[in-house]
Amino acid sequence: MTLREQVRLAVDESDSGVGLWVSGVIAFLILLSATLFAIQTYPLPATVRLAIKITDQIILVLFTVEYLVRLWSAQNRLRFIFSLYGLIDLVAILPFLLGALDIRSLRLIRWLRILRLARFFEKKTWFNRISGYEGLIFGRILFTLFSIIFIYSGAIYQAEHGTNSESFGTFLDAVYFSVVTMTTVGFGDITPVTEAGRGLTIAMIMTGIALIPTQVGNFIQQFTKVQNSVRVACDRCELLGHETDAQFCRRCGEALPERAETMTKVVTTP
Repeated sequence: MTLREQVRLAVDESDSGVGLWVSGVIAFLILLSATLFAIQTYPLPATVRLAIKITDQIILVLFTVEYLVRLWSAQNRLRFIFSLYGLIDLVAILPFLLGALDIRSLRLIRWLRILRLARFFEKKTWFNRISGYEGLIFGRILFTLFSIIFIYSGAIYQAEHGTNSESFGTFLDAVYFSVVTMTTVGFGDITPVTEAGRGLTIAMIMTGIALIPTQVGNFIQQFTKVQNSVRVACDRCELLGHETDAQFCRRCGEALPERAETMTKVVTTP
């Protein structure tokens, strides 16, 4: 393979050792960036804030290098630029590319970096291991719920903290408000006062009505499906929880044992 093809496999696939390492580092940096964003909302010493700011800038530089590497190694560069993940990657590095213009509104897109994790939930292998179908569904549902809450929390915090710091003093206050609003509980102990905050509240309510019950329902449905499945063990990898009509293991592809000959391996869930 050419160098370009090798680099593309390293950044897009996690089957090889290099690809596994790259995927792990990227996932760690995304989670670290999200954590730093939340920590910055709390009262911190000046030295700690400076260290967080420097770390965030280093992460931005690394994300920019990763984006340029993906762009250089892509089979179709134009398609990559306008693809969903390409646009998400570009948005994640905008503060670095346009930081010299001192655009304060660019702070608002920092919480969108969490969307870059969506790429990992489109793969059938996680860190060099084949993921089960139910596990992949669970991961996508939980990631969707987490992303919605995190992004709305970051947005409402940025919109309200400046003028309503008593109610939205920290990121945890914003998370509490987002969960209460999207679940339509509405305690009313925290209320937005800005136009942007009220607009985001309306969007939260609409999202909670339209999306949250669907995602939670899918989660319960998949969980019930797993619980009610016949637990036939694969002889090679010992994976349990296959469907009643399954003939091959969904993880390793090994033929499943015949039920008439392996009744001791069949245990129905109560």
